[in-house]
Amino acid sequence: MSWTAQNNPANPENAPSHDDLLICAVDHRASLETDLYQLTATPTPSQAARIADGKLLVYEAVVDALPQFPESTRAGLLIDERYGATAAELAVQSGQIDLAMPIEESGQDWFHFEYGDEWQQHAEYFPAAFSKVLVRDNPGYGESDRNAQAERLARVVSWGNSVGRSLILELLVPATEADLAAVDGSADRYDKELRGAATVRVMEYLQDRGVEPAIWKVEGLETREDAESVARTARRGSRNARCVVLGRHAPREKLDHWLEIAAPVEGFMGFAIGRSIWWEALENYVHGQSTRDETRASITEAYVGYARYYVEARNGKA
Repeated sequence: MSWTAQNNPANPENAPSHDDLLICAVDHRASLETDLYQLTATPTPSQAARIADGKLLVYEAVVDALPQFPESTRAGLLIDERYGATAAELAVQSGQIDLAMPIEESGQDWFHFEYGDEWQQHAEYFPAAFSKVLVRDNPGYGESDRNAQAERLARVVSWGNSVGRSLILELLVPATEADLAAVDGSADRYDKELRGAATVRVMEYLQDRGVEPAIWKVEGLETREDAESVARTARRGSRNARCVVLGRHAPREKLDHWLEIAAPVEGFMGFAIGRSIWWEALENYVHGQSTRDETRASITEAYVGYARYYVEARNGKA
């Protein structure tokens, strides 16, 4: 049974005491083409097949992880139609993995639909548990662009409500020039001192414009106070939305810290980690430095490691 079926946000009293959703995110497209496969033009059919094979390998590693997953957790797979259609179909057939699929066009500063006016047909083709939208926003951005983006997001929410599809909203809050100037140009200080409050303001801005995801996929927070504020904002008013931590391709030490901060906070219910799980292993495989079996085992080990660490952090044992 999927997280959606167990924990309909409209019926929180039916939720089990622990309902962590631990997602392996492999919906990367533009960055995968250029940074991992080092392509400089639109992939040829053979190149596209190679990328798709790599994503299928990640899916296989997720399947291998299932018997090792902590109790009271659910495995998730976030994967795209372009290169991950086969893996998406297999995930649905397995009945053991909650499938999430992106709607946004990859590599854009502002949210636009991957398949233009046909986005709904594509989104509804796969019986996914969730649709996902990646959004970049900051209170310092231009109002007209922010409003236009919020209107598109509200359309996705309205569509999701009409077809029974829950939404994961992946929220990135990059620093503006003014933000960096306020912290002497330090990205670390921005994360620690400003990003938490900016995230809350963006969430409120979107909520006030009809953007109501089931899950907010947020960047790791540096303090317990910020994590509590973000979780509280997700549930402000009568809302029952939850939060998961995204990976941002952070090193293990940083990601462990973010999980330690968020996992014990009421309102957080898992993670959606991608490149930190599979990038290095898949890169070695692409360059012929590891076998398929070695790569698969390495990805499984990393995924299970984060899953167990999250549960330990949630229970105060990390």
